[in-house]
Amino acid sequence: MRHIISVLIENEAGALSRVAGLFSARGYNIESLTVGVTEDASLSRMTITTRGSDNIIEQIIKQLNKLVDVVKVADITEGSHIERELMMVKVDAKDSATKDELQRLADIFKGRIIDVSDDIYIIELTGEGEKLDSFINALEEKIIIETVRSGATGIARGKKALQV
Repeated sequence: MRHIISVLIENEAGALSRVAGLFSARGYNIESLTVGVTEDASLSRMTITTRGSDNIIEQIIKQLNKLVDVVKVADITEGSHIERELMMVKVDAKDSATKDELQRLADIFKGRIIDVSDDIYIIELTGEGEKLDSFINALEEKIIIETVRSGATGIARGKKALQV
């Protein structure tokens, strides 16, 4: 089963490496990883997407909690949460019919064309991974030049928060 694990970690050199090393040493796979500073500049929030049984996820959380840099860990998939991913797609937009179709698809998927050159569009989308996958599937494969995805980031709904 897919899980999103949020980790509050000290914002210092080597912290990310120690977390990645923990996963690697135990043979766990990280599907996506996003990290950013929080409202407290001394802390970063790491969002890790991984797959595993409940027992494996429990072991991952226990091992993360043992790391010196880790302040708090939560599996946000256990409760109600919101997750989003950012994607930018560079596409070949040679003719006006293709340009019109790309604008229509961007509108349907609530995306934005963020860069336009003579024959190239860059389209930005945010949403759940399934929505982004659907957008890619709606495009003709031959016009996709490059795709960049951030990986999932998430937050628990309601008053529940990952705080010190």
